Amino acid sequence: MTVKPIQTDVAIMGGGIVGSSAALALRRMGMQVVLLERDLCGSRSSGVNYGGVRRQGRPLSQLPLAQRAHRIWAELPRLIGTDGEYQRSGHFKIARSDADLAALEQYRTQSQDFDLGLEILSGSRLHTHCPWLGGKAVGGSLCAEDGQANPRLVSPAFALAAQRAGAQIFERSPVDEVTHDGQLFTLRSGAALQVQAPMLINCAGAWAGDLAAQFGEAVPLCARHPAMAVTEPLPFFMVWSLGVEGGGIYCRQVARGNLVLGGGSGVALDADRARSGRDAIAALSVQAVELLPALRHAHFIRTWSGTEGYLPDRQPVLGLSQTTPGLIHGFGFSGAGFQIGPAVGEVLAELARDGRSSTPIEAFSIERFLPAHAGPA
Repeated sequence: MTVKPIQTDVAIMGGGIVGSSAALALRRMGMQVVLLERDLCGSRSSGVNYGGVRRQGRPLSQLPLAQRAHRIWAELPRLIGTDGEYQRSGHFKIARSDADLAALEQYRTQSQDFDLGLEILSGSRLHTHCPWLGGKAVGGSLCAEDGQANPRLVSPAFALAAQRAGAQIFERSPVDEVTHDGQLFTLRSGAALQVQAPMLINCAGAWAGDLAAQFGEAVPLCARHPAMAVTEPLPFFMVWSLGVEGGGIYCRQVARGNLVLGGGSGVALDADRARSGRDAIAALSVQAVELLPALRHAHFIRTWSGTEGYLPDRQPVLGLSQTTPGLIHGFGFSGAGFQIGPAVGEVLAELARDGRSSTPIEAFSIERFLPAHAGPA
């Protein structure tokens, strides 16, 4: 059977929040776009993550992206037709030692040009504002305008908005083959779907490394699996979304009273599936009770995991391919892509249309992993 390829301006591999927001941004620019997603849009890392929408704690190089995304999140109802339960509830990063507190003070100083409005709480002020915190906490940093959202609503909504705007989206369409003849990329999914485009955006998440390697840009991308859990509804006591300086537990309480928690690593079942391991959930429980005594007798009603793509420096690959004209990368967000995802989508669309972005992204070039830029052996 001869299949007539679908011709488009831009093809996108991956329908998470990055790929879907890129599709929407491209349509708003008037460009034709076809997106192929191996499963359902937003069902992978974009849909299983914790739901934190934070700028605080990001590397300084990511803050221009985070600030751009911050403005987009405020426009969600107009942009995608839902607020996705997004609220600027505040994000509080907990210090468990004086060294942690000093690190938070240093970050506040280093990031002051980005106007995050960070406020350090310690001593009596900490206990006045956070009577629910356990004794392990000695202070923390509050970013009042950071917040939280429901990833199971937001990520698919970007894909639906892109589709309403005219993007062609094919779910349950894993890409079996990608070829490039010097001018056009051809993507094949099964026997009945082929797409041709001069531009290809690689947003395939933990699976994006294979495509990059095919075009001579192998990167040390590895898959990791977050350990996640949610409690039964509890009396509401905590407005802020929580993190911990130096890593560990993260937690937020939704309006219904359930607490969504994460921390540690899940277990891969196969290339596509993962679950939270028993040991990780046990460790998460201990940390949760230490920091939030109200959870001492709470029951977990569900645990889950997913698959996320991590790079050694915890920075994404975002930008133009260094080997193949028309190829653009956007992957490797290392468990922290949810907040910046909508801004990354706009950046990818700018790169496809203009070959450059209005937001600085030099730190995220794939060049840093190519042999010519590697350090001495």
